[in-house]
Formats: sequence, C-alpha cells, structure tokens
Amino acid sequence: MSWIEELYRTYGNNSSHIGDPNDKMPLLPMFHTIQNAHIEITIDNNGNFLRAKIVDKSDSPTIIPATEESAGRTGSRPINHPLCDKLQYVAGDYQIFGGEVTSGYAKEPQKPHEMYLKSLRDWCSSPYSNPKALAVYDYIKKGHVMADLIKSTILPIDNEGKLLKMRPPRGKGTSEIFRVLPASSLPEDAFVRWIVEIPGDLQPKLWRDHSMWQSWENYCITQESNNGLCYVTGEKRSLAINHPKRIRHSADGAKLISSNDNEGYTFRGRFITANEACGLSLEVTQKAHNALRWLIARQGWRREEQAIVAWAVSGKGIPDPLKDTASLFSTGVENSNKDDLGYTAQGISLQLNKLIAGYSVKLNSMEDVCIIVLDSAVPGRMAISYYRELTGSDYLERILEWHRDCSWLQEFSKDKIFIGAPSPRDVAEAAYGSRLDKKLEKATIERLLSCIIEGVPIYRDLVESCVRRASNRNAVKEWEWNKNLGIACALFKYQNKERRYTVALETERNTRDYLYGRLLAIAERIEEYALYLAGENRETTAARLMQRFAQRPYSTWQIIETSLIPYKGRLRARRPGFLHNMESELDDVFNVFAKEEFSSDRSLSGEFLLGYHCQRANLRHESIQEKPNKDEIEK
Repeated sequence: MSWIEELYRTYGNNSSHIGDPNDKMPLLPMFHTIQNAHIEITIDNNGNFLRAKIVDKSDSPTIIPATEESAGRTGSRPINHPLCDKLQYVAGDYQIFGGEVTSGYAKEPQKPHEMYLKSLRDWCSSPYSNPKALAVYDYIKKGHVMADLIKSTILPIDNEGKLLKMRPPRGKGTSEIFRVLPASSLPEDAFVRWIVEIPGDLQPKLWRDHSMWQSWENYCITQESNNGLCYVTGEKRSLAINHPKRIRHSADGAKLISSNDNEGYTFRGRFITANEACGLSLEVTQKAHNALRWLIARQGWRREEQAIVAWAVSGKGIPDPLKDTASLFSTGVENSNKDDLGYTAQGISLQLNKLIAGYSVKLNSMEDVCIIVLDSAVPGRMAISYYRELTGSDYLERILEWHRDCSWLQEFSKDKIFIGAPSPRDVAEAAYGSRLDKKLEKATIERLLSCIIEGVPIYRDLVESCVRRASNRNAVKEWEWNKNLGIACALFKYQNKERRYTVALETERNTRDYLYGRLLAIAERIEEYALYLAGENRETTAARLMQRFAQRPYSTWQIIETSLIPYKGRLRARRPGFLHNMESELDDVFNVFAKEEFSSDRSLSGEFLLGYHCQRANLRHESIQEKPNKDEIEK
C-alpha cells in the first residue's frame, strides 16, 4: 500500500493547489469529483430563475460535490450527485417534455429526481448547510427547470413541444447544445451546473466557491459510519466502500480498487468481506486518488490506456523521465548548425550537470520520488504495471546517467537537432516503426523506464532492432532514417558504456566494425559530391547497399569501391583537391585495419553505425566539399 500512502502525503503537501483554476485538472477537494457541464443556470438567493446559457467546451470542467456512491457510479441504476447533475435528476418536469430516464429506472421514472431532491434537502437541513445550496433547493422545488431552459432556447423541442430525440443535420438552425454535447448524446443528457447571485458575494459560481466545498465536506464526514482499520494511517476510521474513478481522464471508468463479491466474486475464498482485502479510510482514498488524477493531468504522460507519472512527494519539480534531452533540459542546442554539434558533446555534458545540480538545490536528497505506470485491459479495471520509489538524489543521478551515457547527435527534424538521449517513445518507433502496435509500444516504454529509473542494462533485442532498422535506409524516408540512425547509435553507445565512445570522430579507434563504418561514410561522400557536380539527385551506391554492407562488409565493399571509379575520374578532372583529400582519408583508414580483419566477411555490429555517423559528421564539419558555381554544374 506504499503507493497510496505516498499519494496521500502528496495531497497534504500540495493542499495550496486545491481547486486552482489555472491547473488543467485542479486538485479536487474531498468528496468532490469533476464533470463536464453543458448548461449553466443562474438564480438569485431566493431561488428565482434569472438566465441560462450553454457552457463552452473550454470552460466545461466543473468541480461538483459527490457522495462516495455517486463519484464511482456505474451500471443502469446510478446514484445521483447532490447538487449538479443531469436533467433527469435535476428537473422535476423532465417527464413532461419527453425526457427518458436511465433504463434501470424505467419502472420508476420519478425516482432519479426524488433521490436528487432528497439528498439536496438532507444537506440543506443539516447544520452544515450553505445559503447557495438552499437557493438551488428552493428553485428545484418549483419543478420547472425544463420549462425555463426551453423558454431560454437552451433545449430544442419538436413540433409537439417535446425534446428532440435525434440530432438534426449539421448546418443552419442546429441548436447550440449539440455543439457541446458528446457525439452520442442528446439534449436530455445535458449536465447542469449552478450560479447563485447574492448581493455582496464575490464568488457566485458554486464550483469555485471554497465555502461550498467545505460545507459539503463537513456534511459528508458526519454521514459515514463504516468504521474499521485503515491500512494506511493505522487508525480506526470510516472506511471507503466505493473508490473513485476518472483517474486518467474525465471519461475514465476504470478503478484501481474495487470489490463486487456479490456479483463478480472477486475475492470470495480468500476473504469474507472486502474490507479484509483492502481497508482504506474515506479520507485516504479520496485524497490519494485526487492527487493521482491531478499529477497525471499536470505532469504525466498518457497514450491510449497507459498513463505514466513521476513526482516528488513534496510537490517540488523533478525532471520527466519520458522526455528527450532537448525537451527536458532545453539545452539550447536545438536549431543549431548540425555541422558543429558533433564537437559540443562535452559542453552539453557540463550543461546537464549544472541543470541536475539546480534540481538538487530545490529537491532534498532524502525526499521521496515516485514513478507509477497505470494500464487497463478492460474498461472497468485498472492495474499498476510499474511502481518504484527512490530518494531525490538517486532519482536525479539516474536521470543524469541516462542522458549522459545515452547521448548522441540526434536529427529528429530540420528544426530539432540536438546532442542527447531520445525519449522512450522515439526509441519504440525507431525499433519497430512509426506504425507499431499500441501494446508493443506500451511494453517497450515500460521496459525502457526500468533502464532509466533503475539503471538496468538496456535490452539487447531493443538495441539490435534499432540497429537493424537504421542499417536499412531504403525502407524509410530520409528524415526518418536520420532519426533512426541517431537513436540506434545512442542505444549502442549506452549498451557498451565500458568502450567509452565519443560523439566526435575517434581516429585512433582501430576496431574492425568502427573502421568499416568510416569507409562507408567516405565512399558515400565521394559519390555524393560527384553526383552533385553533375546535377544529379539520386541515392549513392553506399546508401543502397548499406544493409548488405552490414551483413557482408568485405564483399560489399569491393562492389562499392568498384562503383567509385567513374566518379573518381569525374572528380579528378574537376575537383582534384577534394579527391586527394578523400583518398588520403581512405588510406588512413585502410592503414589502421588488421589484414585478417579487413578480409573477413562476418556481419558488422552496431558499432559500424557509430563509425559511419562520426565520419560523416566530421566530413561535413571540416567543409571538405567545395560548392561549385551554377555554371560549373553539368546540365
């Protein structure tokens, strides 16, 4: 239960963010939930209708009071919320205008409104009542909510004065309510929130009124009586029966904790009651789930049903483990001249050290940092597929190690070029393609998370897959291949940290695979420049045979070398200085080779990509190529 205890502590440490309208998803007060509202009704302090309007989608998230049952309501007989809810609960004249209730109440069509009226009346008659809640109750009792909304042209009706049961075709005359409702919903499904205007009151919006929040919280605490041992606090408190949902997003119906032994037999045979399996007080589960919901929206990563978030329990900022170096640290290398980037690796390392030191000043070395991964295979159940706790110092050291040891020259696009580590999602795409299966993508990201957070060796199959795809440049577009190449080099470097590869060209490294990579880059540059002089735009022989070269380097090099003869002749006539430099580079590489190593045709490891990438960057950096005038290019 440590995860829920840490979330409970996180809520307490960040109480200043409760209800903050600047947050994408505010930290919710206890016994409240968030719901997208579609209609806003304004009344006065005496319960008189003033006006109504459609709520814009950008302003629709609304903090509403909720009971334990209504916050986790599911099924055909849902429990009403006590203040803001759908029209079938709020409107006493809902049936008069043709509204249809949820299927579970078909035989009791007035039941939803009666439940709503009773729960609101009980709150208003308690010592914890609020004048604004009482004004809403006085208005609801009059039973003409639907009539007021129809008169205000909020709800569309047909020729018989009944609510529309079908969405009209798009175009002129379509009611505005359809613009804010989900595609599968009708006007009768609209959710209502309230504004109560009282002279002298500065906050008429009930969903932002702190006094309303406190009033409902105090009332709920007095209503609970299911006392038992809370596994988190170790004290006897009122235990939760239903736990919150809507954790990853507003439409999320999956729960982390649930029990329905009377229907699904989830724990029979192990425990007699659900409380024996998991005893959590209402306060703990409410605060913990609210904190998790807030963290995911604020700093988490979500794709499909997977949600990942890392946070400091104290609420202080920490680096996101799922971002690439440029996005995470804003190293200032983006949009720089890529020809100069290969020689700034040491400078980037110094920047990373300084930035991590900056986080260390704010984050105490012994403060708790947590990482959690949520996923669900079915709509109603959610699982924690990964969870770790670290001290602040350990977490920062692991992040620094990943971005330092997995750094390489990355060319993601024309406008995003940097030296650093790729993000886990980019690695997944580099390994399996941009159209990879969602389950495979989620599994890959989770595996990489363990490498980043726990420092475990990177998985061999992942590195080999990246190297294999980077070697096959004919299968992808040029920009995607450049991206895959940088990622493959970064992962191979990280896998072989003991070899101490550098981003700059290592002319003294005499390993066979690295040298063969250099040869390929030089051959490519010779042909590339000769084609440029001729005004031709096509792939070089080295580029086309790169995959074959990785599998059989010696025999493939003979083909590539033979293909260079006509291009060398062209360069010898027009650019002899350039050709001389290139041939000198080739001689330098050949001289380092051991004879038996060069003549071997065994396949190359990912190291050849490092040699190729470094040599190519070095040739560009030194500007060996001399651009010709337009009139020198063959037509």
